[in-house]
Amino acid sequence: MALLRTKKRLVTSFAVIVLLCGAAFYALAQQTGEAKKAPAPQAGPKRHKLAATLETVQWGWLDPKEPPKLTVDSGDIVSVETMMHSHGKVRPGITMDEIVALRKANPGGGPHSVTGPIYVNGAEPGDVMEIRILKIVPKPFGINFNLPGKDFPTIGALALEMPDGFVKFFTLDLAKRQAEFKPGIILDLRPFPGTLAVGIDPNDPAPRKGGTTDPMAPVSTLRPWKNGSNMDINELQEGTTIFIPVFLKGGLVWTGDSHCRQGNGEVNLTALECSYREIAMQLIARKDMKLEWPRMETKTHWIMMGFDEDLNKALVNAVRETVNFLEAQQMIPLNRYEAYSLASMAADCRVTQVVDIRKGVHCMVPKSLFVKK
Repeated sequence: MALLRTKKRLVTSFAVIVLLCGAAFYALAQQTGEAKKAPAPQAGPKRHKLAATLETVQWGWLDPKEPPKLTVDSGDIVSVETMMHSHGKVRPGITMDEIVALRKANPGGGPHSVTGPIYVNGAEPGDVMEIRILKIVPKPFGINFNLPGKDFPTIGALALEMPDGFVKFFTLDLAKRQAEFKPGIILDLRPFPGTLAVGIDPNDPAPRKGGTTDPMAPVSTLRPWKNGSNMDINELQEGTTIFIPVFLKGGLVWTGDSHCRQGNGEVNLTALECSYREIAMQLIARKDMKLEWPRMETKTHWIMMGFDEDLNKALVNAVRETVNFLEAQQMIPLNRYEAYSLASMAADCRVTQVVDIRKGVHCMVPKSLFVKK
């Protein structure tokens, strides 16, 4: 009997082992099958670099016929190097006479060195280019200057009161993110691209290079417009996103006129002008958006812009854009009169700059207005 019971136990144990092995093999087969069905992990956005050289940087003009220096897909990230003004000729120790000579060396063009253009696959006229500023790493040299008012009486808010030119050099403390103006005065660095543009608007009323009437001729980097360009808006820092209407196939993104700090108004002509080892931007072609003028979004605000040779008209453009935004937003419905009323009470409209021929105003709408219910 004992022998019989032992045999039964052995048979039962063997059966259990067989069942467990079968279950394990079944589970393994199921996992393998599920793994085959599961999609492969999605790769992150592609990353590219664009160095600043005399071949990749243009001095003072946005030329729609300039061959792209880099072609990327929508969603890719590009790390762009930038160059100091006048193809890097503005450097430590430059004299005011040399600055004036460089200003006159490119008739009609801006002093700005702009890296680009970058062609974004799929971007078409009528789309919006979403540009996310991910990272800015300055180079250690900075400069601020005003041109002599006796020779340039309209450049600078007090040009006629400042007949002589003035130039000040800075060595930037990149570890502390500071610059010393003079002993006892410290400037915290707040870098942003003074010029960020897509390809020109053929209907931009700005004069074209050489005085031609060809709408596809180069446009000076001096004037901000619907395609962005020399906006000089100091909120365009790391973590900010700007949305710019697209006018030409591929978008054609440029950046330069790099700043390390600027007060609203940029009243003497220049900011703390610098250049970047890297400005990392994610470029996204948006086909679900339609805009007439650029808009921005920070962690705390939505920002609408307006530009015009007349500062009053620039303000009107910015306010109209603000009312349009508030009326169109879907968080809490507002009619146009309510949007106008709210803009008057809560939108902070600031003078962006008064020195780029076309003056700028930007209106800041705090996100904190919209309380979650």
